[in-house]
Amino acid sequence: MKYKIQLTKKSKKDFLSLDKVIQRKITQKFRFYIFSNEPLKYAKKLKDFKFGTYRFRIGDYRAIFDIDSKGKITILVILRIKHRKEVYL
Repeated sequence: MKYKIQLTKKSKKDFLSLDKVIQRKITQKFRFYIFSNEPLKYAKKLKDFKFGTYRFRIGDYRAIFDIDSKGKITILVILRIKHRKEVYL
């Protein structure tokens, strides 16, 4: 099953502020996740989810996200993309 990734305005701004090489790595990893049978097995559920429920680790960067509320995981809504030192603040 192919999943969809949806970026919020903030996450799109985060993404575009990154270096092109980092953007490419993140894009490749997102492609890997959306074509995966179970993308949540690569995610970690956050304990203190002020911004989102899950996170993907992409090198030194984290993509904080939620899933759609219909019970099926078909859309991964990316809320923030930041360096690991900044994302949990």
